[in-house]
Amino acid sequence: MLSKWAGGLGNDWTPVRALNSYIKGTNGKSQGVVPFLKVANDTAVAVNQGGKRKGAVCAYLETWHLDIEEFLELRKNTGDDRRRTHDMNTANWVPDLFMQRVFEDAEWTLFTPSETPDLHDLTGAEFAERYAHYEAIAKETDMLHKKVRAKDLWRKMLSMLFETGHPWITFKDVCNLRSPQQHVGVVHSSNLCTEITLNTSKDEIAVCNLGSINLVQHVQGGVLDREKLARTVKTAVRMLDNVIDINYYAVPQAKNSNLKHRPVGMGIMGFQDALYEMKLAYGSDEAVDFADESMEVISYYAIQTSSDLAIERGTYETFKGSLWDQGILPIDSLDIVAKSRPERMFEVDRTQRLDWDTLRAKVQKDGMRNSNVMAIAPTATISNICGVSQSIEPTFQNLYVKSNLSGEFTVINPYLVRALKDRGLWDSVMVNDLKHFEGSVQKISRIPEELKAIFATAFEVEPRWIVDAASRRQKWIDQAQSLNLYISGANGKKLDLTYKMAWLRGLKTTYYLRALGATSAEKSTINTGALNAVKPATVAAPVTAAVAPEVKAEAPAEEDFAQAAPVPMACSIDNPDCEACQ
Repeated sequence: MLSKWAGGLGNDWTPVRALNSYIKGTNGKSQGVVPFLKVANDTAVAVNQGGKRKGAVCAYLETWHLDIEEFLELRKNTGDDRRRTHDMNTANWVPDLFMQRVFEDAEWTLFTPSETPDLHDLTGAEFAERYAHYEAIAKETDMLHKKVRAKDLWRKMLSMLFETGHPWITFKDVCNLRSPQQHVGVVHSSNLCTEITLNTSKDEIAVCNLGSINLVQHVQGGVLDREKLARTVKTAVRMLDNVIDINYYAVPQAKNSNLKHRPVGMGIMGFQDALYEMKLAYGSDEAVDFADESMEVISYYAIQTSSDLAIERGTYETFKGSLWDQGILPIDSLDIVAKSRPERMFEVDRTQRLDWDTLRAKVQKDGMRNSNVMAIAPTATISNICGVSQSIEPTFQNLYVKSNLSGEFTVINPYLVRALKDRGLWDSVMVNDLKHFEGSVQKISRIPEELKAIFATAFEVEPRWIVDAASRRQKWIDQAQSLNLYISGANGKKLDLTYKMAWLRGLKTTYYLRALGATSAEKSTINTGALNAVKPATVAAPVTAAVAPEVKAEAPAEEDFAQAAPVPMACSIDNPDCEACQ
């Protein structure tokens, strides 16, 4: 029903007993979790999202589950197809203890939940203590278990992530230890896009109402307009709270959960555009500081507005006993994680700029209208509608072809065009160079280094900058971020360092791993190329691009374009309001 009404699903499968677990009623052995995941996969295919999109499900499994190794291979294109889920997303729900064992190069024990049922609901130090207890029992009895080297399992997790794009890596303990609602239950999984971290149970299906602020609209004169951003946040949180009451709920468990806890998810989009306006490179300390500053303002006023709404409309039902009630705000919950981990395994910047003491006292006094107020969604659709970069992503390409029902359209980064025009660099040679290098400016010698840094694309930004910026945001957010990681020249060492860094920096979840392909397309609209039968002499290179077979073209020399006619000026491609092409 959730899928029918256009819902994407995140499911927790850890309680399902593992392969070869004893079945008491029949004296038989279980087939494990995989056959059930196959059924869920096929159901998602059969029941799509209201006839608009394919059904979308993400299955989560904890790293100590005995079926974890087979779970990692669910998206492989080889092997028994009856034990593969080609259409379903998967995610690892990783406890801190496993990451510690990886760093220490220690052993890791896999159990079946039918013999270790309480591990599922334990987090932090309590989980570690109970896990060690079961390891001791396994040594002395015939308890079903398997010992592996933690590093070997970690390596397989990263290998499958690189090979199939799944399972995503998400972190169980930081999601729970920083959850404002840990007094009413355990966060057993995230959602389809890994930004929602809410409690689920037999009677409650977590739902979050998402909204995203167009951040670039709050940058004036190259600086963040805090007052405007505060006004927008106050309006948006009120709107999201209203949605809870007027929304349609496909199943009663979803309505029960949403009305009881009233979570909302205030996020952002257009982060990269804001950096362009401020003339900052994504891969810079200044951009990381901006990520910190902008999210702090959003966090402060989102919490303040929810507290104001509590005065007007009443606190949410389960406020008593929450972290809010104890005067622990998201920035304060970092201390809980720090205490649960060994020293030097939690590296998070604690810089604060606003008056959090006053807000902390207000929340304790007046309460909160919403159990959760922040989450950063992918915004793949609404960012296109608004004409800005997705969510918190760096620019994927400065030049690409977009296909939709109306046809194919060449899209070029308008900020780049404007910057090149300002420096007198926008001409037919530049157009050909940009097409040849697929929008990358790094190999075009006449572009200044300053612009090369600002207009570096996602794969040209070191992943550590993406993780650092996300870490600075995460400290202010009570839920999580839908965070894609881009890694060029991906190898085991790079993946290992990047995902370990994500854990050390306190990230709650990660989303897709994007790796760069080894080939690129032939450019048929430039004046040279292996597949061009005729070399045009004076015909201008049209702005639209066609895609030819994947053959690497030789780099164009400037003299090849010396006699080329100027680019036609029928349409101003750096003006988003131009209607010539509609």
